[in-house]
Amino acid sequence: MNPLEVAGVGFGIVAVWLTIRENPWCWPVGLINVLLFTVVFWQARLYGSAGLQVVYAVLAIYGWYAWLHGGADHGVLHVSRTPRPVLAGLLAGSTAVALLLGVGLRLVGAALPMVDAAATSFSLLAQALQTRKWIENWLIWIAVDAVYVVMYVSQGLSLTAGLYAVFLVMAAVGRRAWTRSMTTVRAA
Repeated sequence: MNPLEVAGVGFGIVAVWLTIRENPWCWPVGLINVLLFTVVFWQARLYGSAGLQVVYAVLAIYGWYAWLHGGADHGVLHVSRTPRPVLAGLLAGSTAVALLLGVGLRLVGAALPMVDAAATSFSLLAQALQTRKWIENWLIWIAVDAVYVVMYVSQGLSLTAGLYAVFLVMAAVGRRAWTRSMTTVRAA
């Protein structure tokens, strides 16, 4: 068993647990997680997933700032819905990126290029929505995590597949928790 994968699993579970609780420390803990998985995925020739981790690192830094200072008057950000035109544009853009990335990954001999590309593109979308505390991120995570479980099993990354199965359950819990949070903020 790869010790980097084991450490990545631990940091990943803690990061998502903190995210569900809307704790801004989810971002630096998540940063450690994605740096570890950059190496794990590169070694497994899942280049899209490895590249995704690098982008996650940048988004983790932004997300930490946004959660602390992205709200009204540079205050704490609260859970809300993604504006519909923004969501439609982001979904269309993510689909286009998935198709282009899939072609590129096929050219470099990546394992499962189209599946890896789609999971990569929509993971970026989910993470971007999460940095703004837009609740729709959880629905995208649920779909993406299901794809990742199958993809990682097929590549022999059973521990990582297990992690994404846990993430799948945690995403459902996160959606419920953030829905309650959003309702509480609206009522206040």
